[in-house]
Amino acid sequence: MGSLSIWHWLIVLVIIMLIFGTKKLRNIGTDLGGAVRGFKEGIKEGTEKAASESQPASSKTIDVEAREKS
Repeated sequence: MGSLSIWHWLIVLVIIMLIFGTKKLRNIGTDLGGAVRGFKEGIKEGTEKAASESQPASSKTIDVEAREKS
């Protein structure tokens, strides 16, 4: 009895649609999607910036092989 069945959720959804209307809900969904997209782009830019700052332009990688002393 503690969990809600699918019928309970459908009734709640219908009531929300009656109160707010489908146009308002669509606008809220669009705004929420834009916010999530902006957040993902910000995270992506932040990681790219951190990666470029951690490796200075003047550093060089040297590839060498180890040899045994004879």
